[in-house]
Amino acid sequence: MKRTDYTIEVCANSVQSCIAAQQGGADRVELCAALAEGGITPSFATIALARANTDIALHVIVRPRGGDFLYTALEVATMEADIQSMHSLHVDGVVVGCLTADGDIDLRTLDRLMEAAQGLPVTFHRAFDRCRDPLTAVRQLRAAGVARILTSGQQPTAPEGAPLLRQLVSEAGPQLSIMPGCGVNENNIRQLAADTGAHEFHFSASATVKSQMRIRNDQVAMGAAGVDEYTCTETSATRVRRTIEALCGK
Repeated sequence: MKRTDYTIEVCANSVQSCIAAQQGGADRVELCAALAEGGITPSFATIALARANTDIALHVIVRPRGGDFLYTALEVATMEADIQSMHSLHVDGVVVGCLTADGDIDLRTLDRLMEAAQGLPVTFHRAFDRCRDPLTAVRQLRAAGVARILTSGQQPTAPEGAPLLRQLVSEAGPQLSIMPGCGVNENNIRQLAADTGAHEFHFSASATVKSQMRIRNDQVAMGAAGVDEYTCTETSATRVRRTIEALCGK
């Protein structure tokens, strides 16, 4: 397959990661904060700087907190306001997800978020992987006008979820893209493409970056106990390029 047969989205956790994704040849980034929580809405300054420093498509997650995807009225209002405010930042799309208490797509909330998007492409994120009936959910999301679904096939990683992913690709049809994500890397992406028939892929291509701090106090934690707070992860342009080459060839 040719490079133009695929769309590559990189999950980026910072402006630097967005720049690295572009340098590595990605078509699009999904910009998030707090990836350890599954991704939440980044600051507007981060979005603005990402837009100013990259030319590829910029999609931004709109998620007010970690945890489940059952939102209060105030949280829904927050998401609506975030989406409305993003228009002035010239983003190219938004990434949302919302469920009912029974594990169905929350169509009422989704309709409000779609309206706030005002025509921007909307991706439904991995809240989909907690739906009780994925095939019904695909049909509902297609009817709602969602552009794509980010999913691991309701398994811990996309390669493990390949059988369902293939079903979803077939069910979605040409109007709705199924984008495998989670655990996708240079070692499995080519096989994943063959197994699923998908044409969009989502991965982080991250690498560990060590802190440059010389003076350290390991006795005081700023977050969860046991977490190494003197390392972080950022997207690696080299890994992005290597993963694309593994899929398409050099």
